[in-house]
This record gives sequence, structure tokens and C-alpha cells, in this order.
Amino acid sequence: MLSPEMTAILRDLHDVGPPLGADCASVLGIDDLVVSLAVNGQITEQLWSSGKTGSAFEDLQFTLGEGPGPDALRCREAAFAPDVAATGPPRWPNLIAAMAHLPIRAVFCLPLALGGITVGVLTGLRSTPGHMTGQEMDDALGLAAALTLQSLGGAEKRIDGQEDTLPRGELHRAVVHQATGMLSVQLALPLSEALLRLRAYAFSRDRPITAAAEDVVSRRLRLDDDRSRPDPPKEPRG
Repeated sequence: MLSPEMTAILRDLHDVGPPLGADCASVLGIDDLVVSLAVNGQITEQLWSSGKTGSAFEDLQFTLGEGPGPDALRCREAAFAPDVAATGPPRWPNLIAAMAHLPIRAVFCLPLALGGITVGVLTGLRSTPGHMTGQEMDDALGLAAALTLQSLGGAEKRIDGQEDTLPRGELHRAVVHQATGMLSVQLALPLSEALLRLRAYAFSRDRPITAAAEDVVSRRLRLDDDRSRPDPPKEPRG
């Protein structure tokens, strides 16, 4: 059963599409909340984040191609790490090390799914380890269901936030998509391989993928030089 607080949040979300702010995160017992939509059913594009920590975590998952978010999207099941320190590298070998500098000790990812359709992922982050309570989980599932229906219902109501809100029509990683297209032409590669090259470069240089993409778009960086060709990130071990 939903809490009265979450019921009020979902009513407002349905009526006027307000920001999912600190109140929503507090009801769920988390510090940061991120909503991402699926692109081609394989990767996610951040739609909204309550703060910089959530955006940084999403970018790491996108760069490395591994983490609870990709797992939730691929398997259409919740992917939780209530104690990141105890999760260990085998589950997400590159992500665990790469996120060590972020104040994240617990991660909760829920797919935005209805039947056989998965439209995105709801991610909750917390700076302290521990499981969600039963009430918090009920509220998170209710929020995920509402966001799924809103996403399937069209773009007439946007999910916007007071922090890290994007101008209408602008994607969080629009520059990454632009850089991928440029690299595809420059290197005569399919888009998927061009994106892999960009991911590998960002990972090997310990740079945000958006920063590397901005260098490509501004022509400060070309990846056709062998010296800028690092080994790609390792595939997650299942």
C-alpha cells in the first residue's frame, strides 16, 4: 500500500507533472533519484536527475555499459545493491572501482516496464548502506508504475526537476550522440562501434564521456590516431 506522502506525489505527477524533488527522494529514503528512458531498448538516456551525483553515476554506467541500471533494463527486473562495498567487483568489475569517489553506498534500480515493454529505469542512490523498508519499496514500485504509464502516454507531460533540468527537447547526452555520428563518418565505422571507441577513450582517460564527446564535436580530439585507441572496457562477467 502506498504511503499518504507518495499518494500525494503521484496525484500531482498525474495532474500537473511537477518536479520530483527532495520530498520524493525523502519518502523513498534515498538521497538521489534519477529517471532514464530506454533508447533502442539497449541503453538509457537520462531524462531527469535530482542532483550531480545521480548524473555522474548514470554517465559511468553509460560509459562502461554495466551496472544495476543496464541489468534492470536488460532483465526487466529490479537490480539492487544495498551495500555497494559488499557487492564486490565480480558483479560489475569496472563500475565498482570507477564509482569509488562518489558518495554512493546503496543503489536501487527498478525497470519502468509494462508487460513486454520496458521504457526506462528508475534509480535511487543513498550515501549509507542498507535495504529499503517495506513501505519505501511499495512507494518506489508505485512511482515506477506511474512513470511507466506517463512515458507510454506520450510527451504532453514532462518529468522536470528543479535541479539538472534540461531545456525542452534537449537530451542529457545529446553531445555524445553527435560525437558518435561524427566518429562514425571519420572512422568509417557503424554507430555502435563508434560509440564503443568513444566509451573506451573516456574510460581509459578517466574522463566523463560527455567531456570527451565535447572535444570530438569541437574538433579538439580525433580518435583516428592509434595513440588515442585504448583497449575497450572489459565485458561484465555474468
